[in-house]
Amino acid sequence: MCATTYGGGPISSILVNRYGSRPVVMFGGLLCGVGMISAAFCTSILQLYICVGFITGFGLALNLQPSVIIIGKYFLKRRPIANGLAMAGSPVMLCTLAPLNQFLFENFGWRGSFLILGAILLNCCVAGALFRPIGAATASAKTQDALTGKITEDAMEMGSPKNVPMENKTEEGGKGCCEKINQYLDFSLFKHRGFLIYLIGNVLMFLGFFAPIVFLAPYAKHTGIDEYSAAFLLSILAIVDMVARPTTGIIANSKWVRPRIQYFFSFAIAFNGACHLLCPLASSYTGLVVYSSFFGLAFGMVCAMLFETLMDLVGAARFTSAVGLVTIAECCTILLGPPIGGTLIDTFGDYKYMFIKCGAVMVLAGTFLFIMNYYNYCMLAKEEKVKKTKEEDPKSVRTENEGRNNWNKDTTQVGPELEPLREEQEGVKKEMNGTNEV
Repeated sequence: MCATTYGGGPISSILVNRYGSRPVVMFGGLLCGVGMISAAFCTSILQLYICVGFITGFGLALNLQPSVIIIGKYFLKRRPIANGLAMAGSPVMLCTLAPLNQFLFENFGWRGSFLILGAILLNCCVAGALFRPIGAATASAKTQDALTGKITEDAMEMGSPKNVPMENKTEEGGKGCCEKINQYLDFSLFKHRGFLIYLIGNVLMFLGFFAPIVFLAPYAKHTGIDEYSAAFLLSILAIVDMVARPTTGIIANSKWVRPRIQYFFSFAIAFNGACHLLCPLASSYTGLVVYSSFFGLAFGMVCAMLFETLMDLVGAARFTSAVGLVTIAECCTILLGPPIGGTLIDTFGDYKYMFIKCGAVMVLAGTFLFIMNYYNYCMLAKEEKVKKTKEEDPKSVRTENEGRNNWNKDTTQVGPELEPLREEQEGVKKEMNGTNEV
């Protein structure tokens, strides 16, 4: 289901570009509810894979991307804080979902549990209906504000794609399939240096991002801790995560961090990996509680900045396409991470190798992002310097040309009263030529 949620990113981005966030989220909520309710009538594992894994997973994809995209349209100045607060909803569900599932299973059975969960997920339609679209009225207001200098140029790029006039049918008929898709999904992002750095680093990071959460409770049971205490470790992680996400958003929005937020994101990933590398040293329940606390802090830091850093790189106008292209690349490593960890556990008979693998991968990803973001910042500064130089050069060239033209006009003038001036100018020329030759 998680892989389908990320794998459906490009389709979600295309639909958002075509129809806007509100109808896409409402349709996604409907798919989530239908998938869960249909699972209540399944009679085989394959049917559960289809209903829960694909239908519900794709519905969640239609909820995740539009929800992230709409934040970039609503907020500009305090966008990191908005992202942190919005992402704080995930750990809330992580805290409550496990005990809720246990309660529903004990009282209503697994079929009744799916029916109730499907009804709960149908509330995503209500949440989507509350999304305020950015339509023509607000666009005209923004245009008026832009003329008075109240908003920036980036805010003007955040208008709804529905307001962009489509090309006529005769022009569309002459275009190929790829060109038509490129209207809704910007593949030119693969030529964007910052986007490629972000993509490579995140694909590598997700190899070790989710596996520790999956195996934390089994690892605690493996060390001799009872089942309820092991499950409580996830609750500790979620509580710390819930506090860490908005706090990270506030820090990322500060004037000291936001101009170089990519470094902060790289540190969060490396810090996450360091926690996993130290996890095998926690042999007691107290040690695992400490690990869960730091893991929740690091996990919340990464999640709070995951999409904010992408928007910082590509801008609000191209963010919709960037999210779709990134998530489909990430879904492969998300799908491979836990099975690779499980293979290591089965091969060596110990959980510590799984944590070491995840930690090493994330430290490597954080180091890669830090170095490459430093390179990207240097290149951006160099390109900005060259751009300013090019803007200044025409002025100096024009000044030199004007001076040369004035000189020629003076030397071409005739009249006996100008002979002394002409001789003086010729003497100055000879002195200049002599100086240049020396």
